[in-house]
Amino acid sequence: MKNKRCKRTYHLRNWSDYNKALVNRGSLTIWFADETVKAWINHEQTGKRGASQIYTDAAILCMLTLMAVYSLRLRSTQGLLHSLFRLAEIDLTVPNYTTLCRRRKLLEVVLPRQAKCRAIHLVVDSTGLKVYGEGEWKVRQHGVTKRRTWRKLHLGVDEASGEIVAAVATTNNVSDDEVLADVLKQVAEDVAQVSADGAYDKRKCYEAINEKQARAVIPPRRGARLWHQDDTTDEQSARNENVRRISEVGRAQWKRESGYYQQSLAETTIYRLKTIFGSRLSARSFEAQACEMIVRCAALNRMTELGMPDSYAA
Repeated sequence: MKNKRCKRTYHLRNWSDYNKALVNRGSLTIWFADETVKAWINHEQTGKRGASQIYTDAAILCMLTLMAVYSLRLRSTQGLLHSLFRLAEIDLTVPNYTTLCRRRKLLEVVLPRQAKCRAIHLVVDSTGLKVYGEGEWKVRQHGVTKRRTWRKLHLGVDEASGEIVAAVATTNNVSDDEVLADVLKQVAEDVAQVSADGAYDKRKCYEAINEKQARAVIPPRRGARLWHQDDTTDEQSARNENVRRISEVGRAQWKRESGYYQQSLAETTIYRLKTIFGSRLSARSFEAQACEMIVRCAALNRMTELGMPDSYAA
């Protein structure tokens, strides 16, 4: 009988600090910086017909973050922030839930990032978030209906820190390879390596990675052949090099020596995102759903700043 492969166990070097970070994530201590209070109301005039917006984008983003972290609905978020202002004795009005619903469709969310002075190893993956439709019981009993749908969230994660450095929201009919170029455009830092699964084994993906002057680590499909052309480009050379190396040492050894196994950190980030914020979206329009997904990514980056586990193999 073959021996079953034992699952590798890991220990933490920074258990004390990581334990404090997990505790702080659930803290209800909320403070309002003077800059935030001053920037709550919009004092700029657009010069166009109609009234200018009363609240700034920072105010709307603050409410959407509370809504995501505490799994609230629009009206509940309005009530929560009103109570916080009253307890903190802050003389500010709270945006109405209809204003919040309307403004989030056009809100541009910037992911909070920690400054880095190094080239990053970017791991890329995507996931689906449910939008509406019948539940799992209905599907098991009567099959999938046309009303069931979901949205896709494409992520680029820094392998070293676990931060989300790029996020793109699309509909469910957009393939992963179509979005890789947009993901890479959001990364301002130098990229040393891009690791992705076999769904990105396309010419356009190698071309986008080559434009970032990064190394492409994408496992070719089973039985993949070399790309032949009269003029061999850099992206073709990179892909052909991967195919040749796999034929020499095997797929498992190539994944180890190339660092491809770090791509699983993108799946870990997706798991954290769904565990903390859930796997279902509450918004109805695509614009609002895209904003809801990016706000969750921004909130997860804030939690990541509090502390992450530093593990090692036992």
